This record gives sequence, structure tokens and C-alpha cells, in this order.
Amino acid sequence: MHELKIRTKTVTEFYEITSDIQDIVRTTGIKSGICLIFVPHTTAAVTINEHADPDVVEDIIASLDSIVPSHIKYKHAEGNSPAHVKSSLIGCSQSVIVENGNLVLGTWQGIFFCEFDGPRTRTIFVDVLAKGN
Repeated sequence: MHELKIRTKTVTEFYEITSDIQDIVRTTGIKSGICLIFVPHTTAAVTINEHADPDVVEDIIASLDSIVPSHIKYKHAEGNSPAHVKSSLIGCSQSVIVENGNLVLGTWQGIFFCEFDGPRTRTIFVDVLAKGN
């Protein structure tokens, strides 16, 4: 298993990690299998979406802010309930097929770490499992 450390700079941030994950896959030498990406934080997430147009990320953030407003009264005393809800909506893990030593992603797809309670230093766990024959 590999660890990827991310230092976020703002409260809400989508940080593209596609190339970092691909580098980890290459270091394993595994040519065919599955790459598991897991975020062990309750106020962060990981998603796969368009990485060619930065407006898409801005639209996702705006939509999440609309669905999970920060101005309503939440019971959680720490004050970061919207971050917990957003993390639950996006999810804490992704699985990506590995073929010929490369992540199998669509032309426009990228892998994003999603920060909802920053700035913080975060850890992402990555494991690449070889295909059994």
C-alpha cells in the first residue's frame, strides 16, 4: 500500500491527483489489475470527473454548496457538518482498472481529491492489486 500526502490551501478544493496515482501504479510494476484509492477522512472525498474544463469542478462545488448549505443550523458542535455531508455524498473511495500498466480512464476523466474542511494535510491510501489468472 502507498500513501499520498496532500496539503490543501482552502476550505473547499478539488485537487487533481491523476498523475500522482498513475506514478504509483507504475512503481508497482503491475500491468493488469485494479487500483484502489481510499480517503480515510470524514470531511474529504475522492471522485472521478472531467479534468479538461475547470468550470466542471466549479459547477460541482457550487452544486454541492446548494445541496448542502452552510447557513442552516446543524447539531454537530464542531461546526463542519456540511463537510461531513459532502464527503458522504461524494464518497471516500474509487476503483480504477489498470491495463498495460496504465489507469483505464476516459479521455476527459481525472481523479480528484475533494477537500471540504481545509486547509489541512491529508493522506490518501492507494493499493494496486494484480489481476489473478
